[in-house]
Amino acid sequence: MKTIVIGADGQLGTDLVKLQPSAVPLTIKDLDITSFDRCRSVLARLAPEVVINTAGFNQVDACEDSPEPAFQINAFGARNLAAACRELGAELVHISTDYVFSGEKRVPHLEEDVPDPATAYGISKLAGEQLVRYLWPKHYLIRTCGLYGAAGCLGKGGTNFIETMIKRADSGQPLKVVSDEIVGPTYTRDLAAKLLQIIEKKSYGLYHITNAGQCSWYEFTLKIFEHLGRQVKVTPVSGAEFAAKARRPKFSVLAHGHLRRLGLDDLRSWEAALFAYLTEKGYLVRGAK
Repeated sequence: MKTIVIGADGQLGTDLVKLQPSAVPLTIKDLDITSFDRCRSVLARLAPEVVINTAGFNQVDACEDSPEPAFQINAFGARNLAAACRELGAELVHISTDYVFSGEKRVPHLEEDVPDPATAYGISKLAGEQLVRYLWPKHYLIRTCGLYGAAGCLGKGGTNFIETMIKRADSGQPLKVVSDEIVGPTYTRDLAAKLLQIIEKKSYGLYHITNAGQCSWYEFTLKIFEHLGRQVKVTPVSGAEFAAKARRPKFSVLAHGHLRRLGLDDLRSWEAALFAYLTEKGYLVRGAK
């Protein structure tokens, strides 16, 4: 199937293009999804059978003061693509987030759970989900959590949490990391591979996709330096100590019910995925451990 990847220079988009070299990569220079006319004309010219949208405004704290960019991209951008895909009959894959939940629940969130976002960012992402659902049945809505990939996050200056922790340790900065926010960190290479499997199944709907298991950001950081064989002092702190503008979910673990029903719930553990990432980036020798 002819596939286009929107946001092809981001973390997830880069891995999707690596895994499916025949896909047509599009960046914001090629397509601004906030314009319906551009979405319609570009998609009509390329005539894809599958559109994978990885574009998003992910600056969570900035959304609290200025939510307009988030809604333009996360909500109206999703709407524009869904409408354009409907005209072409193309399938749409749209990436969403654990932030559609407040994180007050203390067990993994099911796909059937009612969303209750507690941030402007989460509300914008949920709006995008709802608009896609409303406009075009041939969709795959993908919620994920704690993404990191070799290409780095464009919205974070081309870096990610892992690289930030390593850089701070290298510079001798004290590492204080939140210990009361539980997540399912996800390697974009694993997410990309799973997305392509789902598309082959043609089972439309909502999916939760993360690497297996759960941890706090503090535990994740400890594992980074354990894999690297480095002795680094990491101090656990509460999320409240950072006084961020947007309230982070305390529990962001996502259950994989839809994957399990399809026999596809086989993602490796977050520990193994982290090791694979560090190997890909050249921090570790391939074939070790």
